[in-house]
Amino acid sequence: MATGIRDKVAIIGMGCSKFGERWADGPEDLMAEAFGECIQDAGIDKTQIQAAWMGCCFDEVGVGKSAIPASFALRLPNIAVSRMENYCASGTEAFRGAVYAVASGAYDITLAIGVEKLKDIGYGGLPEFSSAMGMTYQQWLANMTAPGGFAMLATGYASKYGIDMGDIKRAMAHVSVKSHANGALNPKAHLRKPVTEEQVLNSPHVAYPLGLFDCCGVSDGSACAIVTTPEIAKSLGKKDLVTVKALQLSLSNGTEFAYDWDGAHFITTTKASKEAYKEAGIKNPREEISMMEVHDCFSVTELVTMEDLHISERGKAPKDIMDGFYDLNGKVPCQPDGGLKCFGHPIGASGLRMLYEMYLQLLGRADKRQLPDPKFGLTHNLGGFPFMNVCSIAIVGKYSG
Repeated sequence: MATGIRDKVAIIGMGCSKFGERWADGPEDLMAEAFGECIQDAGIDKTQIQAAWMGCCFDEVGVGKSAIPASFALRLPNIAVSRMENYCASGTEAFRGAVYAVASGAYDITLAIGVEKLKDIGYGGLPEFSSAMGMTYQQWLANMTAPGGFAMLATGYASKYGIDMGDIKRAMAHVSVKSHANGALNPKAHLRKPVTEEQVLNSPHVAYPLGLFDCCGVSDGSACAIVTTPEIAKSLGKKDLVTVKALQLSLSNGTEFAYDWDGAHFITTTKASKEAYKEAGIKNPREEISMMEVHDCFSVTELVTMEDLHISERGKAPKDIMDGFYDLNGKVPCQPDGGLKCFGHPIGASGLRMLYEMYLQLLGRADKRQLPDPKFGLTHNLGGFPFMNVCSIAIVGKYSG
């Protein structure tokens, strides 16, 4: 009978590049920057890495369709390297591959790395998925944009719970203000200037009710992790271990196109989070989760995710947000590193960048952002449009063995 992977795999090293407009650097430079920090943190030689997984969403931008760029850039010792792509969950998908390989006993030490180079595309948003999107997207969503799709989430939420759109916008503004305040403390973030609620509310609309400060930016970046078993980690001299408590993935089956979907929540996040808590042994996430990094591609996505993760009650996330529940000094800080809002969203890197922050926090290395004695950290990725999406959830924490 399957028992999950709780405490079967430890993270022994992580690294993260500076995110931003890295015009002078290619994907190989970004990966090398993240990997340099990661291998030094792990305290091993790269010849000890037995297999690797690379997360990258767009093969059109400097990477190609294989994992060879990672093997080349890092001079990996002719080992198996696999390229993973699953929309915005691509980085976490690479992590899942590396973790499962160790948990299965197939390898002792593995690497997960994510990278994306988006600023070179010459466009303010994401590139076209072209054939990767398939005929369903091309025919059904030919004129759909990411801001337009997620703007409908805000109106759907307001309609379902009878909440005035002005209150929704103020809650979304607080989400952005909170994240920018956190990002200002993070030297690796792309955007590091605090903003005020007035600035957010008065910013130009991109797709009503989403304004400029409700949307995350486009960025370049890379992040990576080296994982092994707790036993091997201890033999390497590691004392304070961060272990994987749960990894869950849920994909849309098209139900969102049906008439009974309320358009106010994500079915995949609701399911994946329940399974993740079960795997991690968490009974009351509102009380037990110490911190979160969620997929704040738009501020309303973060708001809705609070409820899909079973932290806030349905219809009560705006109140929790305005009460400071998710602020850095709140009960469950969300986006302590600044989130997608301040890092941008180089897709293949985002999931691992989120895990990087959880790892730093659990080891007490987060400097000015450091939270007092966190126990469990959750990361959440949501890819695709609201109608068709993929959700990945990871929970990490201090080793209890």
